[in-house]
Amino acid sequence: MGKFIDISNADMSFGRFQALSNVNLQVEQGEFITLIGHSGCGKSTLLNLIAGLTKPTSGALICAGREIDGPSPERAVVFQNHSLLPWLTCFENIHLAVERVFGGKESRKQLDERTWKALELVNLVAAGGKRPNEISGGMKQRVGIARALSMEPKVLLMDEPFGALDALTRAHLQDELMRIVSATGATVVMVTHDVDEAVLLSDRIVMMTNGPAATIGEIVKVRLDRPRDRLALAQDPLYIDYRTSVLEFLYHRQKRPVAQAA
Repeated sequence: MGKFIDISNADMSFGRFQALSNVNLQVEQGEFITLIGHSGCGKSTLLNLIAGLTKPTSGALICAGREIDGPSPERAVVFQNHSLLPWLTCFENIHLAVERVFGGKESRKQLDERTWKALELVNLVAAGGKRPNEISGGMKQRVGIARALSMEPKVLLMDEPFGALDALTRAHLQDELMRIVSATGATVVMVTHDVDEAVLLSDRIVMMTNGPAATIGEIVKVRLDRPRDRLALAQDPLYIDYRTSVLEFLYHRQKRPVAQAA
């Protein structure tokens, strides 16, 4: 497969502060990429560039052969804050996104079917009539993921979507995400601070150097068979090696970029 997302020589400055410097990254269609690094290393800034929420100071970003020049439903974003509208039900929150993307060309029945299908994908059909204050934090995040997937995006962008959840809920949603990605074949770029999450979910882990002027320091290709079982992987020598490599970068090499791995 060729380059689906192509980031070339991207710089990003906010006034005199340079957040990113000379970022180069190519992502294949269907690949799961995680961005990891210390706070302030530009992970979310890079995700926002891919989303089209901000434009680079210099350089180019291409998705599916077209320049990224603004937000688009083809690049759906899931934030740490679920951002659900509290006065709408779970169904209505998703339906709002479905209507925005498909409302001009599909009937109300088709839009409803898309919405229920998205809820079914995250196992929340029974919660469709509930409002955000009537469901748990983990369920809210699942609604946020369903809303993003309901738009049939080419790329799913996730900014620490499980960061505010307890450990057991987080583990459950990681398993759910692996199942959903396997079912949909989505291309995913995800920001995380969690090393175990990065190794469990990723095809490649992109490790960012410290800011300012952060860039890609190293890339680890995760050669673990899918589907992945977290309990089995806990004792897998390869899993342990990948985890150790990421930790060593974060603790010892984050200031000294080296040649990137393929």
